[in-house]
Amino acid sequence: MVSQGSSPSLLEALSSDFLACKICLEQLRAPKTLPCLHTYCQDCLAQLAEGGHLRCPECRETVPVPPAGVAAFKTNFFVNGLLDLVRARAGGDLRAGKPACALCPLMGGAGTGGPATARCLDCADDLCQACADGHRCTRQTHTHRVVDLVGYRAGWYDEEARERQAAQCPQHPGEALRFLCQPCSQLLCRECRLDPHLDHPCLPLAEAVRARRPGLEELLAGVDGNLAELEAARTAEKEALARLREQAVRVGTQVEEVAEGVLRALLAQKQEVLGQLRAHVEAAEEAARERLEELEGREQVARGAAAFARRVLSLGREAEILSLEGAIAQRLRQLQDCPWTPGPAPCLLPQLEFHPGLLDKNCRLLGLSFEEQSQKDSGKEGAGSQGGDETPNQREDGAKSERQGGIQPQSRDGACTPKENRAQTAQEGGAQTPKEDRAKTPQEDGAQTPKEGRAQTPLEDEGAQTPRGGRSNKKRKFKGRLKSVSREPSPAPGLNLEGSGLLPRPIFSCSFPTRMPGDKRSPRITGLCPFGPREILVADEQNRALKRFSLNGDYKGAVPVPEGCSPCSVAALQGAVAFSAGARLYLISPDGEVQWRRALSLSQASHAVAAMPSGDRVAVSVSGHVEVYNMEGSLATRFIPGGKANRGLRALVFLTTSPQGNFVGSDWQQNSVVVCDGLGQVIGEYRGPGLHGCQPGSVSVDKKGYIFLTLREVNKVVILDPKGSLLGDFLTAYHGLEKPRVTTMVDGRHLVVSLSNGTIHVFRVRSPDS
Repeated sequence: MVSQGSSPSLLEALSSDFLACKICLEQLRAPKTLPCLHTYCQDCLAQLAEGGHLRCPECRETVPVPPAGVAAFKTNFFVNGLLDLVRARAGGDLRAGKPACALCPLMGGAGTGGPATARCLDCADDLCQACADGHRCTRQTHTHRVVDLVGYRAGWYDEEARERQAAQCPQHPGEALRFLCQPCSQLLCRECRLDPHLDHPCLPLAEAVRARRPGLEELLAGVDGNLAELEAARTAEKEALARLREQAVRVGTQVEEVAEGVLRALLAQKQEVLGQLRAHVEAAEEAARERLEELEGREQVARGAAAFARRVLSLGREAEILSLEGAIAQRLRQLQDCPWTPGPAPCLLPQLEFHPGLLDKNCRLLGLSFEEQSQKDSGKEGAGSQGGDETPNQREDGAKSERQGGIQPQSRDGACTPKENRAQTAQEGGAQTPKEDRAKTPQEDGAQTPKEGRAQTPLEDEGAQTPRGGRSNKKRKFKGRLKSVSREPSPAPGLNLEGSGLLPRPIFSCSFPTRMPGDKRSPRITGLCPFGPREILVADEQNRALKRFSLNGDYKGAVPVPEGCSPCSVAALQGAVAFSAGARLYLISPDGEVQWRRALSLSQASHAVAAMPSGDRVAVSVSGHVEVYNMEGSLATRFIPGGKANRGLRALVFLTTSPQGNFVGSDWQQNSVVVCDGLGQVIGEYRGPGLHGCQPGSVSVDKKGYIFLTLREVNKVVILDPKGSLLGDFLTAYHGLEKPRVTTMVDGRHLVVSLSNGTIHVFRVRSPDS
C-alpha cells in the first residue's frame, strides 16, 4: 500500500497486485470501477449482482447496479492503459518462441514476419531489424521512438511508452480521445467532436486536466486530514488500553502485597478479586478490539480511496483522469462527510479497596472499585498519580499515606488512626508482618509440619484471644493506595488458595545435585522428562549428556548421544528418546543408536520438545508453529496455535502436552501461556498480572490437567487451571527455589524442578481430594 502523501511509481503499479481482480485473483479483464473506487472484472461483478444491488468485496459497501447492468459501470481507462502496457511487454505473435515483426506481412510477404528485434513506442509495433531501419528513414515515422525489444520487454522504456499511450475512442476504433465536452462531461475524439457535440464548448484534454486537477487535489488533501484524525484516534485508543493494562498490573501487584499478611483461611477472596479484575480487563480489551477494528476498517477504506485517487492523478493520462474525475470527487466528498472519530468508550480503571482487620470469615477483605478516567486525569497518569477521579479528601489521604511510606489506615469515620496506634493497626490488618514471623520454612505451607509447631501470625494470635462479642472494638475500615510498588513482590509462604481446599499442595520429597565425577563443567539443565517408572532423564547441555536419575536422587547412568551434540530439550517415547540440539531433532534408542534426525528452522535459538500422551509421536516447536513427527520420522501434522492469522506472532520457547491431548506452551513473543488442542485451536491463554512482568518459563501438567508454570525472575512456580486461568502460587522462595529453570511431571504426581545451579528438587503434588 502506498503511504499517505506519497506518489506511487509506474513500476509499483505494474509489479503490485493493483492490476489483479480481488474476486478471481487473475489479471483484470474489462475493468469496471464501482462508486467506492474499487475495480473488478466485468464478468466477476455480474456474478455478484443480485436484486439490482451488489456488495463490494473489499469495503462491503452496497452499490446499486445500473439499469443497463454491470456493463454500465464506468470503464477504468487508467487500468486499461496499464494493462495494455503489460500485455505489450509480454505479448506478441510468436514464431519458434520469438516475437514476429508486425510490418513484414503488410509488405506482401507470405506468412508471418521475421523475428522482431525492436519496437516502435509510437506505433506500438514489434519490428524486425530491416523494418526498424526503414521506420527511421521515412518522412512520416522518422520522429518515432524505436527501441531495443529486449530492453523494452525488461521494462527499461515503460515510462516513455506510457507517455506515448493514447486512450482510444470506444465508438470510433483507431481514433484517440482528444477533447472534453464541458456540458456533457464526456471525452471525445475528432469524429465525436463533429456530431452531436459540434455546438458544445470543448477543451483539449491537457487544458481540461489543468482546470480540474486543483479541485481533486483539494478533496484529496481533505481526506488525508481525516486519515490523520483516524490515526490519532486509533493511537489514543491504544494508549488508553495500555494504561488499563498498566493499572491492572499495578492493582494485581497490590493484591499480591496486601494479601500476604492476611489470615490464610480468608485468602480465597484474593482469587475472587483477581478473577473479577481479569474479567474486567478481558471485557475492556474485547470492547477496545472492536473499536480498533472499526477504526482500522474506516482507515483502510479511506486509505484505499486516497491511494487510488493519488495513482490516477500521478500516473493517469488526461483522458483517464477526466473520465474518473466525477467518481473520485464523489467518493472523496462522501468520505469527508462521514463521521471519522467515534467517541472512545469510557475506560473504567480498577482500584483496589482494602478492608483488613475483620475476623469474620464472611467479611470481604479485598475488593475492586472502578473509576472512569477523564482526559485530564489521563494526562496526569504519567506524572505518578494513581487515583483516577479522586476526591480532594482521597488525594489528601493518599499524600499522607505516601509520606508514611505505605498504606494509610483510617478509622470508621475516615479520620486517621493515631500515630502511636498505626503499627499495631497495620499488624491487625495484615498489611505489615514482622520479619521474624515471615521467615518460614517450606514445611509451613502444609508440607509435613505439625500444626502445633507452626508459628502463628499476629492475626491468629489476635483471633485466639479476642472474644466474639469484642470483635466490634477491633473493626476498622482501611483505605489507601501504594504509591510505589515493586515489580517483584515478597514471596508468599505457600499456596495462596490453600485455605480453600480446591487446589493441589506441594509436599517436599528430596533434593539432589546432578554434577557427576566425570563432568568437566557445572551442569546446565535445559531439559527434563519422565524416563521409566520413578525415573527422570536430565539434559545437561553444558556437559553434552543425557543423565538418568531416580526420584530419590540415585544416578542410573547416561543415554549416549551422538558426538558433538549438546542436548537442549528432551522427551521420552516408547523405547526411544527424542531431543533437540541446535537446529536438529534427533530420535535415538536407549543405547544411543540414531534412528533418524530432522533439520529444523535456523531462525529459532532452541526448540522445545514434548512427547504426545500416546508415546508414539513427538512434538517440537519451530518458529511459532508446532510440528508432530511419528516414530518413523515422518511429519504427522503441523499447525500454528490460533490458526494462520497468528503466523509469525508466536514464539513457543517451552512446550508440553497434557493427558487430555492438549498442548501447553510458553509464548515469549506474546508474553503469555497458551493452551491449544491437537488442531491448533486456542482453548485458553493467560497474560495477566500474575506473571509479574516476567517471561513465562517451563510448563508441566499433572494428571488432572493443572498447569505448573515457572517464573524464574521471582523464584516462583504458579498454578493455572486446564484452560490457562491463574489460580495462585504453588512454590516460592520459601520452598528453596533459587532461579528455577526447567520442570517436569512424573507419573502425574511428582513435580521435578531444576535450579540454575544444577540442583533438582522433587515435590509430591497432593491433590485436594486425597
